[in-house]
Amino acid sequence: MNSRERLITALQHKEPDRIPFDIGATLITGITKTAYLNLLEYLAMPKEESAFFDIVQQLASPSEAFLSKFGSDVRNVSPNDPSTWKLAIEERGDYWFFKDQWQIGWRMPKKKGFYFDMIEHPLADALDEKDIDSYAFPDADNEARYVGIREKALDIRNRNYGVVMSSIGAGIFEYGGWLRGYENFYADLAGDPDLACKVMDKVLEIKLKYWDRVLSLAGDLIDVVQEADDLGSQNSMLISPKMYRQYLKPRHQELFNFIHRKTKAKIFLHSCGSFREVIPDLIEVGLDIINPVQFNAAHMDSLELKKDFGKDLVFWGGGVDTQKILPKGTVMEVKDCVKRQIEALAPGGGLVFNTVHNIQSDVPPQNIVAMWEALQEYGKY
Repeated sequence: MNSRERLITALQHKEPDRIPFDIGATLITGITKTAYLNLLEYLAMPKEESAFFDIVQQLASPSEAFLSKFGSDVRNVSPNDPSTWKLAIEERGDYWFFKDQWQIGWRMPKKKGFYFDMIEHPLADALDEKDIDSYAFPDADNEARYVGIREKALDIRNRNYGVVMSSIGAGIFEYGGWLRGYENFYADLAGDPDLACKVMDKVLEIKLKYWDRVLSLAGDLIDVVQEADDLGSQNSMLISPKMYRQYLKPRHQELFNFIHRKTKAKIFLHSCGSFREVIPDLIEVGLDIINPVQFNAAHMDSLELKKDFGKDLVFWGGGVDTQKILPKGTVMEVKDCVKRQIEALAPGGGLVFNTVHNIQSDVPPQNIVAMWEALQEYGKY
């Protein structure tokens, strides 16, 4: 099988020759630049000037040589920046600072900074729906975003890899907290839900325009459409299932239905943490793939997830624990964890191997290699 055949077989809940592998095809299945450069040195691979795939998370954009060496079966296509915005990082005292195209402010310490942290929420002072309407949201129709998308997707397809298309930004629910500030947005959901829904509807409108343009250009070439909306914490959902069903589920349904009408690609949704209570709701509204399968979160046991939802959902992730095992475990502990996870999630297909979220800067390179070696040993059908 070539890589795309392997991926498509897994997405169809069938067993390919081996479990397909992803490293770096999305903003939430990647590797930080520090960990990436450490790994290249450990493997005695040529040094390279790696670009950032994501500046906020400090993710590397892995080279084709690296992806080929590690046998990654999928490749990413992302939108370009709009012509109306350009990344401009400023020095402010002990920090680096920038504003993204949504006008959200981010900063990172100059010393020992691992990520950019969100510090400014542009709709924090909005008092009513008129304030939301008057805000200058990003322009999803900006032509610069879409230049070269079909050509990139076609190149990946011609090289027999799976094509994953990134979204225009974070999730409908996530942007509520990012734009309003978390305290304001959660208070809105409880006390002024019309205001919260106004923000989410604006984000949904942008996403519908974006996916309309992207899928009109390359919907026939894309295998996986990547979205995200963090719904869980380590121990519970961030909002109640009732609140999810009332306010967010209808908007997910509108987005997913629109995408499914435009393409045969599968819909991938990233949500960290514990959200088992609403997995049946997500299946009902058309979700195909969940990530990162944070199996150490409450109620997210891999065997139980596979038993209850494996016929309906593909698990993209869940390959190894990234909170304790991958950064702090021994090589054997890493391999044992990979073996357990494959035994739980791989039978019958429906698994794309990846870590539970991005590989962080403190992960020793020998543990990354151990993870990969375990996948080679135990990942064959």
